[in-house]
Amino acid sequence: MKLREIAHSRTGDKGNTLNISVICHDARNYDHLRAALTAERVKMFLGDVVLGDVVRYELPRLAAFNFVLGNALGGGVTRSLALDAHGKSMSSALLDLEVEDVTQVSDAPQM
Repeated sequence: MKLREIAHSRTGDKGNTLNISVICHDARNYDHLRAALTAERVKMFLGDVVLGDVVRYELPRLAAFNFVLGNALGGGVTRSLALDAHGKSMSSALLDLEVEDVTQVSDAPQM
């Protein structure tokens, strides 16, 4: 299943640093995403777009994660020659990440 089926995202960007928050639709999926959505996997999925480090911050009380991606905006939104290289397009791309179907991971009913 696609990540977007169990989570949504919010973004922000400052200079050449991108911040993507991934928020579970259902808090019961948090532990599943905690295992599946590592900083390494996010960096690998976004490929050559993220040239710096990716750091994951866990927010269990919000059933969310915040990823800080360094050197990810081609020098910054106002300096990059890339079309729409800022946060919204990057978070949308991240939501296309394939994750294991949570209905097969947990017996808990889904909302």
